[in-house]
Amino acid sequence: MSGADGPLVGILVGSESDRERMQPALDELEARGISHELEVRSAHRSPDAVAEYARGARNRGIRVLIAGAGLAAALPGAVAAHTDLPVIGVPLRSSLSVLDGLDALLSIAQMPPGVPVAAVGVDNAKNAAALAARILGSRAGVRLRERRDQAPTAGPIPSPHPPGVLAGCPRKARGCVTWVCGGCDSSSTGAFLSAL
Repeated sequence: MSGADGPLVGILVGSESDRERMQPALDELEARGISHELEVRSAHRSPDAVAEYARGARNRGIRVLIAGAGLAAALPGAVAAHTDLPVIGVPLRSSLSVLDGLDALLSIAQMPPGVPVAAVGVDNAKNAAALAARILGSRAGVRLRERRDQAPTAGPIPSPHPPGVLAGCPRKARGCVTWVCGGCDSSSTGAFLSAL
């Protein structure tokens, strides 16, 4: 799925055989209305292509990267080494692994200082997409607040939440429509992002 301005989330896998295990991420992003793309680029077989993709992602409008990898799971770290965008690593099980995905999880979680990669559970691509949506939601909330501060005061921004849902939220009084504070459910993310 690609939005009018291109994808917001880029998903990378090292081989075509990983696509099926990353499908839950694609499904989750689709359900939330978040534009995305999936590319096959290997940290070992095509490292230059990985670096090129990661370096150019921001300029193409991508705001979060998800990389699924098994065994040594080098892909998420290789991506993070070439971008300042948030990178989420999805450790994948492999029939070649004697550790059933734990090797990939440890590879992703043990990145050196200065090369951050968030890790979700083994084969849990759906959570990677949910985390990407939260990252996008918090960034979108910042843009919304900036827009609201610059806009003429024609009244509060309408909230998608029923009255009283965020009764104790200090942002509600200012017309908050985002769930950055965690007081709302994330199901409104797709509609919220499409409204920006």
